[in-house]
Amino acid sequence: MFTVHVDGSCLGNPGPGGYAAIIVSPDGIARQIVGSDPATTNNRMESMAAIVALEAIPGRQEVTIRSDSQILIKGMNDWIDGWKERGWRNSNGKPVENQDLWRRLNALNLRHRVTWVWIRGHNGDPMNELADRLAKEAAAGARVEAV
Repeated sequence: MFTVHVDGSCLGNPGPGGYAAIIVSPDGIARQIVGSDPATTNNRMESMAAIVALEAIPGRQEVTIRSDSQILIKGMNDWIDGWKERGWRNSNGKPVENQDLWRRLNALNLRHRVTWVWIRGHNGDPMNELADRLAKEAAAGARVEAV
């Protein structure tokens, strides 16, 4: 089983953002994927971290995604089926925000066997703290590049 620790960061919301994913393979080898966007939102960066991680894992695998983003975890565990049933509309009948990313996550979720786990952020989990630091550094780099 792969375990993936993800986080996103945004300097301003919207603003320059960064994401980080730490993929731990079944043999315990960790790989980091980091990226940024000069004009984005925190929610988009949280989703991008999960997307790039799941895209990087070959084939059909058992994966646990660990995130401190309640929107990401609730979106995948509780809301996405309803959104799809309503034609990608939320419970108020409005189009789902960041639908492009939710659709990508949905496809990846169907490819892999994914368990989505919420963890409390800034609570001493070493991998969550590392993902948070890497995402913030990526966001700061995006800000510098955008200037």
